[in-house]
Amino acid sequence: MSLDPTLLDDLEWRGLLAHSTDLDALRGALAAGSVKYYVGFDPTAPSLHMGHLVQVLTARRLQRAGHRPYALVGGATGMIGDPKDSGERSLNSLDVVKDWVQRVRSQIEPFLEFEGPNAATMVNNYDWTASLSTIDFLRDVGKHFPVNRMLARDVVARRLEQGISYTEFSYVLLQSWDFLNLHRDHGVTLQFGGSDQWGNLTAGVELIRRSDGGRAHAFATPLLTKSDGTKYGKTEGGALWLDPEMLSPYAFHQFWLNVEDEKVGELLRVFSFLDRQEIEALEAETSEKPWLRAGQKHLADEVTTLVHGAAETEQAKAAAAALFGGGDLHDLNTATLGAALREAGSVEVHGEVPPVVDLLVETGLAKSKGEARRILGEGGAYLNNVRIEDPDHVPGASDLLGEGWLVLRRGKKNFAGIQVLPR
Repeated sequence: MSLDPTLLDDLEWRGLLAHSTDLDALRGALAAGSVKYYVGFDPTAPSLHMGHLVQVLTARRLQRAGHRPYALVGGATGMIGDPKDSGERSLNSLDVVKDWVQRVRSQIEPFLEFEGPNAATMVNNYDWTASLSTIDFLRDVGKHFPVNRMLARDVVARRLEQGISYTEFSYVLLQSWDFLNLHRDHGVTLQFGGSDQWGNLTAGVELIRRSDGGRAHAFATPLLTKSDGTKYGKTEGGALWLDPEMLSPYAFHQFWLNVEDEKVGELLRVFSFLDRQEIEALEAETSEKPWLRAGQKHLADEVTTLVHGAAETEQAKAAAAALFGGGDLHDLNTATLGAALREAGSVEVHGEVPPVVDLLVETGLAKSKGEARRILGEGGAYLNNVRIEDPDHVPGASDLLGEGWLVLRRGKKNFAGIQVLPR
C-alpha cells in the first residue's frame, strides 16, 4: 500500500490533532516510510464507548494511509486503571479483566485490516508485565521518572487534595513501559490517544529517549464535548457504549440523529470517512435548511453502519419511521422494537390489559383520565399507528407486536410502549 502524503493535513482539518510532540518531525517520519504506531485501550468496562471510537477510527485512518497499527488491549493496566478526577477506581479481578479484554478486542478488530503489508497486530500488555519483578521495574523504569514531574501532572495535582493511591499514581510508568516494549520488540515509534492521556503519551516518548536513546513521536486527539461544554453520552451520566447489549443500535442511531446543528460538522469530521467536499456540503445544507437534518442523518447512518453494520442501521431507521407513524410496526424485528420502546419509555402490564384511556395515563402520555378522554375525542391517540377514539377500547391479543408489545402514540411525536406479560 502506498503512503498517503496528505495524512497529517487531513487529521489537522478534521480537528484530530490537539497536541503533538513535534509535528514537523512526525510529518517527516510519516513521509519517509510506513510507520509502526500504537494506541491502547484499557478494559475497565465490558465495552468501548464513544471516546474510544475516536481512537479506533484514527487508527483506521493511519492504516489506510499506509502505516502499520498495533492495537493494545491492557490486560495489565486494565487491572489498575488510569487516574480519573472523580476518585479511585474499583479494582476488578483478573478473571473479569480477561473477559473484558476479549470483548474489547472483538470490538476493535472489525475496524482494522489484519492482512497485507501493513497488517494490524493485536497485543496485550499483560504478556510483558505479568512476569516483571518489582525490583526490575523500579530499576529499569522507575529510575527515569522524577517524582516532581509526576506530581505536576494535571490529574495527579487535582487528586492530591482528596488522595490518590500509589497504584494509580504509578499508572504512567506502566503505560510508558508499554511504549518502550513495543519500541524495542516491534519498532513502534508513534503512539496516540486522547488529550487526557497527553502526560502518559509524552512520558513514553521520554522513557524511550532516556532508556534507549531512541526517537519516538506522540500526538493526542481532542476530547469532544457538547455545545455547553459537557461530555457527550447517552444521558448526563451514561456512556455511549458500542456493545449492542449495553446500548441498542436504535438508541445509538438516535443519539447521532439528535446532535446539535452546530456540532454536526465537527462530528462528521471525526467520526465519518466522508471527504472534505462532502462534509462541507452537508454543513452548508444543515446551516441553510436545519429542519431537514441532512448532516445528522448522514452522521447517524455512517457511524451506526461502522459500528453495528448496515442491516442494524436500516432496522433503526425503520423503527424510528414506524414509531412516529411513517411505517409498519409489524415489519420490525422483536429486538429492535423492544429496544426502541424501552429507550423511549415503557410500562409493563401483567395479565388483563386496561382500556386505552387508562393506558394513556399509565404511560404518562396524559396527566389524567380527563385529559386522556380529550385526546381521544380530538383524534390524537393511536394504538399501533391506528387512530383510536373510543376511551373504553381494550387492546386484544391480535394487537400485540413482537414479544407482547403495544405502541401508544399521542400526536406525531410522543409515544410509549406497553409490554403485556402473564400475570
